[in-house]
Amino acid sequence: MSASPLDALLQRADALLARLEGVLPHPLTAPDWGASIAFRYRRRGASGWLQPVRQVAGIRLSDLQEVDGQKERLLRNTAQFVAGQPANNVLLTGARGTGKSSLIKACLNEFSPQGLRLIEVDKADLVDLPDLVDLVAERPERFIVFCDDLSFDEGEPGYKALKSILDGSVAAASDNVLIYATSNRRHLLPEYMKENLSYQHTEDGEVHPGEVVEEKISLSERFGLWISFYPFSQPEYLAIVAQWLRHFGVSEAAIDTARQPSLVWALERGSRSGRVAYQFARDWAGRDHGGDAANAPSTDAPAPDGLDHV
Repeated sequence: MSASPLDALLQRADALLARLEGVLPHPLTAPDWGASIAFRYRRRGASGWLQPVRQVAGIRLSDLQEVDGQKERLLRNTAQFVAGQPANNVLLTGARGTGKSSLIKACLNEFSPQGLRLIEVDKADLVDLPDLVDLVAERPERFIVFCDDLSFDEGEPGYKALKSILDGSVAAASDNVLIYATSNRRHLLPEYMKENLSYQHTEDGEVHPGEVVEEKISLSERFGLWISFYPFSQPEYLAIVAQWLRHFGVSEAAIDTARQPSLVWALERGSRSGRVAYQFARDWAGRDHGGDAANAPSTDAPAPDGLDHV
């Protein structure tokens, strides 16, 4: 028997509702918090979810060399946060490959036994930051929201969401959430030569930035702690190379012979960064230059400064 017009209409309505459910936003639900110490915020269409990171980069504080001052400042701030004491949101800026994101991952591994957790959020998804903060507000753990390689172009929506959460929104972030961000530039927004024309000069010689410049500086100023990283000198670069070669089980004699090749390696890449040092050490150790292959750590060791998963 053929369906009545009413039945056909109801079937079409059900099909339409099913399609709408696929595109309408869904409330953010809690993941299995015991599945990992790190999570990624994923988004598909109008819906987002937290995905546990199955293999967290195992980098330790001792793996990071020649950044002792930066390490001490971030370690102190994170220890205060984990202990329930006042602590600041942190912006780590400076030269590429110098250990900014690696230092955050090392702090996670250091303090995860005390309840520290990390949520990595892409800058495009920062518009959902208030929902993430609400989701974890009642949790007993302490959460770092990690934004790697953060910078904005004009008009990007995540800019205002981050600015509001850092400082200025009626709904402030809960005391168990901090924002840790890395960037190669301190002011996070592009700066143009024409904006220098907006500076005002007073009669007594003072210089005041115009409104456009003030707006671009204001986001960075909302981070309570700035930690700057600088390009490594040649001795610092060689020290980092030696540290990573030891990590891979290369003998001291082979480390000595690696000095000149490591400098050539850096010259070819135009950088003496920690990332370049790691990449050279991985290549050198892979050729078995005097290393004890049986006792050497796995060459799947975590890469510094964002080269591996969280």
